[in-house]
Amino acid sequence: MAIEPISQVCGTAIPIPGADIDTDRIIPARFMKCVTFDGLGEFAFYDVRFDPQSGERTNHPLNDEKFTNASILLAGINFGCGSSREHAPQSLAKYGFKAIVAESFAEIFFGNSTTLGLPCVIAQKDQLDQLKAAVDADPLTEVSIDLNTMTVRGGDLSVPISMPESARQALLTGKYDPIAELLENNQKIEATAASLAYIS
Repeated sequence: MAIEPISQVCGTAIPIPGADIDTDRIIPARFMKCVTFDGLGEFAFYDVRFDPQSGERTNHPLNDEKFTNASILLAGINFGCGSSREHAPQSLAKYGFKAIVAESFAEIFFGNSTTLGLPCVIAQKDQLDQLKAAVDADPLTEVSIDLNTMTVRGGDLSVPISMPESARQALLTGKYDPIAELLENNQKIEATAASLAYIS
């Protein structure tokens, strides 16, 4: 089964405040006792979405109805830092996010996200702040991330973005999931193994 190339992501967006948002804030460790990643979406940002004492919803943007169904996350610097848990990008993908725009990303989080087909692109702070302000003023603003032109558009704004070229090419060519590639080429792998004297 071929992996679908990703060249563009469109949808509404949600600004998440703060810098150095780590993987424990994205998905608290106590929710990682799962056999599969199914169901992790409901626990994304759980400890900032709900008051730890009362259990009541906080004023976090993810609880704001105006951002319901937002599929593009707008973040700050060093997003996804902390531990290497792949549950963090899995929880965001299961929550419904299709892409993330930030000032910068922790390297392992970036890699774990890309293999899910979750583009993580970088924008300069001043331009990202303008995009966040536009989205906050009008949550229905259509935001589009174009990996061919490397721009993010939202309303009248057009913001240049960047990401490592290897990751961009992997997304554009549908070669971002190494496990899926292995499974897809199983016959070639078996044929190569059979031709090796030290295996047969």
